[in-house]
Amino acid sequence: MIWKIEFQHRAVKQLEKLAKQDANRIVSFLADGVVQNENPRQTGAALQGSELGNYWRYRVGDYRIICDIQDHKLIVLVVEIGHRREIYR
Repeated sequence: MIWKIEFQHRAVKQLEKLAKQDANRIVSFLADGVVQNENPRQTGAALQGSELGNYWRYRVGDYRIICDIQDHKLIVLVVEIGHRREIYR
């Protein structure tokens, strides 16, 4: 199965604010580490809680990527990207 990555507008803005090196590292992780797997849940972890229960987290250095995995469309929707200190606030 080939998974596709889509970014919400907010995630694109957050990615643009990062240093170019960090942004490239995140994009290549998504392209190689998530999309290439048959199951994108293998490399991530499910978030806990009532509001975040449907989302998955990926760790890339000090940054976190919050995604919504849509099985019926084979899409990994990137919802938010940020530093680990600030992402869960």
